[in-house]
Amino acid sequence: MELLKNRYPLNYNGKGSEYFGIIIINWLLTIITLGLYYPWAKARQLQYLYSSSFFNDDSFTFHGTGKEMFKGFIKALIIFGAMYAILLIFIAIEMPTIGLIIFYVLLFALFPLAIHGSFRYRMSRTTWRGVRFGYRGNRNEFIKSFFKWIFFTIISIGFYGAWMTINIRKYIIEHIRMGNLRFKYIGNGADFFILNLIGYFLTMITLGIYLFWWQKDLFAYFVDNIKIVGDEHDGATFKSDATAGDFFKLLVGNFLLIIFTLGIGYAWVVTRNLEFAARHIVIEGNIDFDTIQQTEEDYRDATGEDVGDILDIDLI
Repeated sequence: MELLKNRYPLNYNGKGSEYFGIIIINWLLTIITLGLYYPWAKARQLQYLYSSSFFNDDSFTFHGTGKEMFKGFIKALIIFGAMYAILLIFIAIEMPTIGLIIFYVLLFALFPLAIHGSFRYRMSRTTWRGVRFGYRGNRNEFIKSFFKWIFFTIISIGFYGAWMTINIRKYIIEHIRMGNLRFKYIGNGADFFILNLIGYFLTMITLGIYLFWWQKDLFAYFVDNIKIVGDEHDGATFKSDATAGDFFKLLVGNFLLIIFTLGIGYAWVVTRNLEFAARHIVIEGNIDFDTIQQTEEDYRDATGEDVGDILDIDLI
């Protein structure tokens, strides 16, 4: 007998005006302090965004602090400073080509380290109803897999990129925990490749009109393949109910906001995106939240988070 499924709502109640106020103050303080305030600025923004995001009527909390991120920020600056120093040494001895090769190899090697470190820090500093999230990925395992996927992408002239994208997403999501609940991702590279192939050609043929259907399909593919798995019958599925029309209103609205406000509307764009995601992700299943156990450890090294910022890596 199939259990009756419950629906667990997602909501975002942050306001663009409030977020804009935070961003303006952060920019001013970051400029005045010659960039040193940046870690506190980021912590403040994340704390606001998380506290404005609700799952089943309870908000998330981000416990990361500017002090933690500042330590990671300094480490990140030292890492990049050392890389540039190596490059300058090779330029000084008139071997710039070798210096550039070493620089870009080191830069490329930072990507899996930054992704792993960012998720380990960000998940550990996130709670819901006091239950800590966690990321249990193994650094060495992820680095080996990352470079294997990169190698396949290169020798396939980019065709393996769809598999690489899904493999990274699957690895990360399946190593995330919310207490004793775990996540699964059941997407595969072949389906993702075909989805993008069809989306690309139909967008070209329709002179861009199909773009909104393509975005709808991409969003649905990322969302619909996520599951929460608990003990025995506990678990839930994710599903997108967004339409191409919804994406048209979101993307065109965001574009107009940025253009006609000369970028000032960025805060409202972030708000619109989070409200959109929360409104169009449906979570259904059977989870006894009163029995969730605290299983994850506290981790406060934000180096990966800050390196990821410098490399402009967005978390999934």
